[in-house]
Amino acid sequence: MFLEIITPDKKIFQGEVKRVRLPGSKGLFEILNSHAPIISTLGRGEVRVIDNDDQKLTWEIEGGIVENKDNKIIVLLESV
Repeated sequence: MFLEIITPDKKIFQGEVKRVRLPGSKGLFEILNSHAPIISTLGRGEVRVIDNDDQKLTWEIEGGIVENKDNKIIVLLESV
């Protein structure tokens, strides 16, 4: 899957990943390969990414929006 994490100021991350865990406004959820299309609001919490090299990356966020379609995930954040 291809992931982009973007704030109004800069691109935080861009690359291939195995999984992404996000703090949805109604609770945590995870996006894996071939996940159904989704658009969701995000609340305060931690974004956790496992990249293709099995490295864990995390960011604390205040909120934002995520869209997933055809194994392309775009996360738009207010701030990191």
